[in-house]
Amino acid sequence: MKKNNQALTLLAGLSAEQFFAEYWQKKPLLIRQAIPNFKPLLSIEALFALASRDDVESRLITYFKQHWEMKNGPLKTLPQKEKKDWTMLVQGVNLHDPAADALLREFRFAPDARLDDLMISYAREGGGVGPHFDSYDVFLLQAHGQRRWQISAQTDLSLIEGMPLKILSNFQCEQEFILEPGDMLYLPPHYAHDGVALGECMTYSIGFRSPSYQEMGESLMQFMADSIELPGRYADPDLKASKHPAEISAQMMDTIADELEKITFSREDIEIFIGEYLTEPKASVFFEAPKRALVPEQFIEKALSNGVRLSLKTQMLYQGKHVFINGESFTVGKRDKTSLGLLANQRSLNAQELSEASDDVLEAFCIWYEDGWLELMKKSSTAKK
Repeated sequence: MKKNNQALTLLAGLSAEQFFAEYWQKKPLLIRQAIPNFKPLLSIEALFALASRDDVESRLITYFKQHWEMKNGPLKTLPQKEKKDWTMLVQGVNLHDPAADALLREFRFAPDARLDDLMISYAREGGGVGPHFDSYDVFLLQAHGQRRWQISAQTDLSLIEGMPLKILSNFQCEQEFILEPGDMLYLPPHYAHDGVALGECMTYSIGFRSPSYQEMGESLMQFMADSIELPGRYADPDLKASKHPAEISAQMMDTIADELEKITFSREDIEIFIGEYLTEPKASVFFEAPKRALVPEQFIEKALSNGVRLSLKTQMLYQGKHVFINGESFTVGKRDKTSLGLLANQRSLNAQELSEASDDVLEAFCIWYEDGWLELMKKSSTAKK
């Protein structure tokens, strides 16, 4: 892992601490040659193949005759390459391609709890998604060809009604840049921008997760439903004859309110909810079990020899005594926390590191392996530092 005070080419020579203090959620940053001599990680054919899959989120956006259209994937057919003004977006490429995952992990100067995914935009001449804003931080890395970006700090974020996309109704360009392969533009949330392809181009978007409090509140209510215990049933042995049968009495309201107000959330409840919520796989994510899974004894022997790594699709976090993985949580002791914390931070454990793990941890790894959450490394693999 990189230290926060190291100068990073990826951040124009700034350290992560400087970047967070001066730019993060404050103002844009243009970084020329953030990744010098960058080449696309996937061929166009491989990207098209991903877009055609049921387990990959993709969209086709076209702008013909002053009219925007959007089609959700899987995309079995695409416009002819010779046509202009169309864009294909492929979400979560890091979940399916190791090189894309490795690129995403270069942005781990921000915590995993905030890092979301890597989206690839492929566009023909004039292609784009129109002037818009995102509700999250984003790095826009040019991978192939050129794209012209126009950006604005405008506060008017009103949208054109009746559009399949969230297009700003009054975009006013304040700055303009043309990005070449390896160039990158950081934009904070709600910063208006419009990117247009200058010929065939690909742009990689590294997005950061920013869930709404409303969304989290609704999910918390569902999470707590299984743990609420309110014994007893409403009763009113002192009930009086009612003059107004349709009126809910104050006594009934008070009795029920008193009971419902006994529902409380502890700090630990919130911590477990947040950890499970942030690691819950997206609806489009499916794990694949090994085609010929080893029996537990064979798996442990192989793991202790080769090491293990998390699946590209696995999200693993921890807080205090709790470890979270793919929407599940575990309470662990100090020794197990050391091994599991190392796995979460490195996303892999080599043979030496794995030899320090307890039998309980090895048993959990075997289950995760069977579920497709964790994989055996090849003999030559080493844990990433």
